[in-house]
Amino acid sequence: MNVTLLRSLAAISCLSFGCAGSSVSTRPDGGPGPQACSEKALEVMKILQLRPGDSSTAEIDANQTSQQSIIVNDGPVESYLTEDLGPLSPVTRLYGQIWTGGPNVVIRYYEARPPDGEPLPICAVARLGRGGLLKRPGPRPGSAVLEFSRAGIYIVDAFR
Repeated sequence: MNVTLLRSLAAISCLSFGCAGSSVSTRPDGGPGPQACSEKALEVMKILQLRPGDSSTAEIDANQTSQQSIIVNDGPVESYLTEDLGPLSPVTRLYGQIWTGGPNVVIRYYEARPPDGEPLPICAVARLGRGGLLKRPGPRPGSAVLEFSRAGIYIVDAFR
């Protein structure tokens, strides 16, 4: 990625993304409620020419890669791209939040960190082929088992 572009985007993001996953309301089933993307994320995605529906693949948990199934927990997650997502190269780190309380696991990403750059605010979700991340009950409350360690990553303009 162009170093000048990265510096410009880093200046826009100013380390204050205003998108902490903990401020999201939850639905009665335990999944997260709707949430707007921050204006900074929308601006950065426009500059990067990332549009809703643009997609890639990622390892869901950087600490549990290439496994048949993984255990995920409510809370922060660090993932990484395994393919390009627009100008974001493989191994770009994605930071977000996991919710296991609803019928499916929900993962929302709020930040991307390219290997050669500063953190960038984004809005993206993890999904499998037909939508949600199907889960099996985890070993304790607030956890779930996912069948695969990889998922599709999709750019969104709001979390619904």
